[in-house]
This record gives sequence, C-alpha cells and structure tokens, in this order.
Amino acid sequence: MELLGFLKGSRRFRKPRPNDIEHRFSQGEILVSKTNTRGIITYANEKFIALSGYSQKELLGQPHNLTRHPKMPRIIFKLLWKELKAGQEINAYVVNLAKDGGYYWVFANVTPSFDVTGNIIGFHSTRRRPNRKGLAAIRPLYELLRKHEIVGGIDASEIILHSFLKEKGLDYDEFIFNIQHS
Repeated sequence: MELLGFLKGSRRFRKPRPNDIEHRFSQGEILVSKTNTRGIITYANEKFIALSGYSQKELLGQPHNLTRHPKMPRIIFKLLWKELKAGQEINAYVVNLAKDGGYYWVFANVTPSFDVTGNIIGFHSTRRRPNRKGLAAIRPLYELLRKHEIVGGIDASEIILHSFLKEKGLDYDEFIFNIQHS
C-alpha cells in the first residue's frame, strides 16, 4: 500500500485496485466500527480489522470510506448520511473494499451516538453477514443504480431508487430489513 502523503496531519492511503476475490465471514461474526461525526474511524474491532486487511493503526484516524468499494452506489451513502444526521438508525447492504483489493458484503446497522444533551457525537456500525437471498435481490438493484449514476450522476440514481421503492411500497430501510430477514 503506497502512502500518498499527509493531509492535515493524517495519513492517506491509495485505495487498492478492486479484484474479484470475495472475502467471507462466519454467520456469528460481527464487525464493529465507530466514527466521529465526520466519518473518521475512532474504533475498529478485531473482526473488522481482520476482514478489511488493514491494521488497527492503518484504520484509526482514517475516513471510513477507505473501505468503500467503487461498485457501491453513492446514493446509498447519501441516504445513509441523511438518516444518520437526522438522528435515525439505518440498515444497509454494503459491498466493501479490502486492503488487498478483494471485496466483502455486509448487512450494516448504523446508529448515531448521542451525548447526554442529545447531540450527535459519532456513529456506531455493527455489520453482520448478509443473507444470500438478500444479496441476490440487492445486487441487480445496485448494478442498476451504478449504471444510472455513471451516466446521469447521483440524481439519476436517486430517481431510480425512489421509483423502485415506491413500486415496492417500502422505504429503503424497510426493504433492506425485509430481504435480510426473509
């Protein structure tokens, strides 16, 4: 991994080139991370460290999008951040990029963390192994969203997502929760 330099005192790494190697984890394993309000990793459990391929030292202080796979539709992160900033939890299927260029799918539950006065002070993400039937449902949707995003930007992707969910009569979180627990 080539070090690109320093930006405001933090180290930045070049993202690896994605490959077709899928990393999987066991049903009982839980990946946990915590970030501040800007998405900078403040905690990573051993399971997350192992699956991502980064060391704890490499992860802490880095933006969580270090593990964002380029095949992941940006509209899902826009939706995720909207809900979190409103103080709501959200569930999402996410494909992540490991340090070696491999990928791994997760079913993420992300919640805001609050201080005693109710202000959001960070975010807590608990990720479990996704349901394979759920992945079969989400992959074509995410591919469609990415195609529209590439051609028309995030706004085009957002129109497709809203249309898809309206047809289902569900919001994104309900849809994701349903396919994970089907």
